[in-house]
Amino acid sequence: MSETVLITSQESAGPPSPRRCQLLVIDGPDAGRAVPLGAEPVRVGTREGCTLRLTDPRVSGEHLEVRADGLDFVVKDLESRNGTLYEGSRIREVRVQPGATFKLGRSFLRLQPESQPWEVAPSQARRFGELVGESLAMRELFAVLERVSPSDVTVLLQGETGTGKELAARSIHEASARRKGPFVAVDCGALPEGLVESELFGHVKGAFTGALAARSGAFVRANGGTLFLDELAGIPPPVQARLLRVLEERKVRPVGGDAEQRVDVRVVAASRQELALAVAEGTFRPDLYYRLAVVPLPLPPLRQRREDLPLLIAEILRRRGLEPGPIRGPALELLSGHAWPGNVRELRNVLERALALAPGASRFEELRPSLQPVGAGPELAVRTDLPFSEAKQALIEHFERHYLRDVLARARGNLSEAARQSGVDRKHLRALARRHGLLPSSDEPDDAER
Repeated sequence: MSETVLITSQESAGPPSPRRCQLLVIDGPDAGRAVPLGAEPVRVGTREGCTLRLTDPRVSGEHLEVRADGLDFVVKDLESRNGTLYEGSRIREVRVQPGATFKLGRSFLRLQPESQPWEVAPSQARRFGELVGESLAMRELFAVLERVSPSDVTVLLQGETGTGKELAARSIHEASARRKGPFVAVDCGALPEGLVESELFGHVKGAFTGALAARSGAFVRANGGTLFLDELAGIPPPVQARLLRVLEERKVRPVGGDAEQRVDVRVVAASRQELALAVAEGTFRPDLYYRLAVVPLPLPPLRQRREDLPLLIAEILRRRGLEPGPIRGPALELLSGHAWPGNVRELRNVLERALALAPGASRFEELRPSLQPVGAGPELAVRTDLPFSEAKQALIEHFERHYLRDVLARARGNLSEAARQSGVDRKHLRALARRHGLLPSSDEPDDAER
């Protein structure tokens, strides 16, 4: 019998029965602990005898009670010491439906409906678009992506930095009927708060200071294709309301304009933050969350799929035009023992650095990868003999010099590539590099201008 993985589509789920729900700790000291919800009330707290007993020191002995009432649930705070937050507000008693998330102390609890399962056997493929992996976690992910990509269903990708959320979004686009249309990516977290609305919806000439000409927003630019909204948690609350309306009506009105334009766009969203927690804290609209999280898909971190390292290393080296050869030996052992907090992006940077420091290497076995940045030494010493501002500036300059030297080495001196890798504006990066003596101070054109 083949192994199966269960996924949940909120779009396909019908009205859940209270007897088919559980109260699940999704974040905090007791993450993963759960109790079923049925006819009897459930008490939550740190005291012995509570149905769901927590260890969070900021949770009261008897903190809250949950009881079923028809298809809904009534959640009552039991005069707890630190209170219970729901959608950012402290509650006494509230009627909610399955899917609601609450914050108690440092813990987040969700009324979790029983999944409406699709039985999906792990994919036999070792690749989906630009994603590669042979671990069970990745083959389960591929199986779901293979099912949902051909449709226009909205997908919410969640995972740590560097797990490949944009690669997954591009792969979904390429596997869909919209592949001939545009793929537009917007990093909502990197935009200044005042420009998010303009970037998404566009603006007319004179809509605000500096709007010297009309500009189409991301929804219009992605018309007929796919719009990838990354770092959703960075969208300000006022813009969240407009975004929800656009998703519901598929009409966009630019900032400062009166006329609406109909758009035909598939949305793939992403966040490194668990958006359900942001909903509980009141920083993200619950109606927008449920509209986007039709098919929520977690991307596994690299430390949970270390068996994929040889495949990933070979793929990265091939994209550099090299024949990787056997992926084995002390170098692989070194990489396999690392925790990879930066995930696949960090792996790529480590290999890029190894290639830059061994320009004649043509195979993996000829590389000497290091998990330390170029020039890394002992921990930086803090100059307590200097005034605070001068000591701080000395640390900043030391960091800038070593960081820039490393990123320029990985980019082989190409400023545009170094700017892309570091997320720093190209002109600012050039000015910093010249200030630290890493580039000539003359006004000669740099690599990308020749």
